[in-house]
Amino acid sequence: MTTSELTVPQIRKEPRRSRRMMGAGKQMHAGPVTYVVLVVFALISLAPLVWTAIAASRNNERLAQSPPPLWFGANLFKNLQAAWDQAGLGTAMVNSTIVAGTITLGTVVFSTLAGFAFAKLRFRFSSTLLLLTIGTMMIPPQLAVVPLYLWMSDLGWSNQLQTVILPTLVSAFGTFFMRQYLLQALPTELIEAARVDGASSLRVVWHVVFPAARPAMAVLGLLTFVMAWNDFLWPIIALNQQNPTVQVALNSLGTGYVPDQAVIMAGALLGTLPLLIAFVLFGKQIVGGIMQGAIKG
Repeated sequence: MTTSELTVPQIRKEPRRSRRMMGAGKQMHAGPVTYVVLVVFALISLAPLVWTAIAASRNNERLAQSPPPLWFGANLFKNLQAAWDQAGLGTAMVNSTIVAGTITLGTVVFSTLAGFAFAKLRFRFSSTLLLLTIGTMMIPPQLAVVPLYLWMSDLGWSNQLQTVILPTLVSAFGTFFMRQYLLQALPTELIEAARVDGASSLRVVWHVVFPAARPAMAVLGLLTFVMAWNDFLWPIIALNQQNPTVQVALNSLGTGYVPDQAVIMAGALLGTLPLLIAFVLFGKQIVGGIMQGAIKG
């Protein structure tokens, strides 16, 4: 048997392999069932927001009737203006933007630095410190309210925004989240190469760690901003109606002998709009960052 005869079966098999490789590279298309399921889940997710807008466009008498209204009324802008004036949402919006923005920036930066230290640096008691950090997530936040309030009172920060900002500038969840991401997304060889090139620790963090962690930082920033904006327990204790966040200000709409449900819904809609606007503006970048991190991983 000659060498040419041995290679004939291999040559014949080659088109089949090429076809399999071409088939593997094709993009998968969703079927009609997939679209139906996605549409159903989208409608279920949007239902509370749509109902809030419908209730905000009605009056209190119509909302008390049965069956409830299923379409928009004519009082939307009137109720929005009433909620804005009654709750003082102008000051509350500014305060919530400052609080949520500062908490988000601090949490993302500090959690990335701490996550990098736990993931790639070697130091004594690192495992013990990591366990202690994770263990703090198991403590109910309600237990820390009284000592935290006494501490802030001793500092003279009662009814000031730093009372809400300072305790949440560092997140145990954010530290653990960034550590797990950097373990896979940041090669140790890349850090060693930067060290060999003479880069300082600050330059390694700025030019190596932050670019590699950007997708996870975007996700953590979005989650932190939403949680900080919607936080109610600690702000209602630490702040008053003269210097409120949005959630504290909205609490004043429920007072009175007969609370106006339409105005309350209008206030809730106003408090939700900044989150929707932020997601519309930055959602594409955040999703793109997630996909970029998935491809790198």
